[in-house]
Amino acid sequence: MTTGLENLSPPQRTLLAQWLPNAVVARNHSWGLVATTVLEVTCAGSRFIVKAGGDDGHHIERELHAHRNWLRPWTDRGRAPVLVHGSAEAKLLVTRYLPGELLLGSAHVEDPHSYRQAGKLLALLHGQGAVTDDDYESRENERTLAWLSRPHRIAADVVHRLRAEIAAWETPPAALVPTHGDWQPRNWLVHDGVVSVIDFGRAALRPAATDFERLAAQEFRRDPKLEVAFLDGYGPDPREDRAWHRIRVRAAVGTAAWAYQVGDARFEAQGHRMITEVLSSSGSGRDDTA
Repeated sequence: MTTGLENLSPPQRTLLAQWLPNAVVARNHSWGLVATTVLEVTCAGSRFIVKAGGDDGHHIERELHAHRNWLRPWTDRGRAPVLVHGSAEAKLLVTRYLPGELLLGSAHVEDPHSYRQAGKLLALLHGQGAVTDDDYESRENERTLAWLSRPHRIAADVVHRLRAEIAAWETPPAALVPTHGDWQPRNWLVHDGVVSVIDFGRAALRPAATDFERLAAQEFRRDPKLEVAFLDGYGPDPREDRAWHRIRVRAAVGTAAWAYQVGDARFEAQGHRMITEVLSSSGSGRDDTA
């Protein structure tokens, strides 16, 4: 029976043994589709989460940056795990275990109160200050075009339409704030009715509205009451019409192409549905299917 420790590189195992001598794996939380290994371990009577990145991943570096620069509004409230050890070079980090169950798959996933809490938490992250980036929109356009140049199953006529639309977009300066990058119930914990946040491997400076995209494509689409509750917690909606449309197109393309590459058929189908919906909208703002 494997524990997950065998997925760590020899230098990672050596460093972990220095940080947490004689640690015992209690549970393997690894997702499986990406190279990051996530282990719940015990050491000297305490519980920790160990995350180890693969050779080509940048998730651990991003996560360490988030822990060291952006998470205090959450950790001060006990709403995110506290960093104990970390090495960007080794692609390894250790946080204190945060109790709770994933909101996704629990009874709380349909509870507006959970989304109200999540909105308040996200506002704390975004509210730490903004920087202006004149080149953000151009870089994101290039990233989306690069996805379209890689293997995927997006129809050729749809690719042609997407390329033409992206080429016509304006590229105004963007206000960037600290964002989570994967803001959805699979990265929220709930314990005694209180919502907390995990997984910062996609954290980066982006427009605030990008953290609404996963929810808009999934939970808000399924139940508009969840969106109302979320905004009640978050505050003013940051989704400006034209910028929001660009965000939705980029997310749809990235979802379909990335999911195809990793073999996640369900997520790939969601990406194709997202492309259909965003192209069927006016292109100038949100529509009721978002």
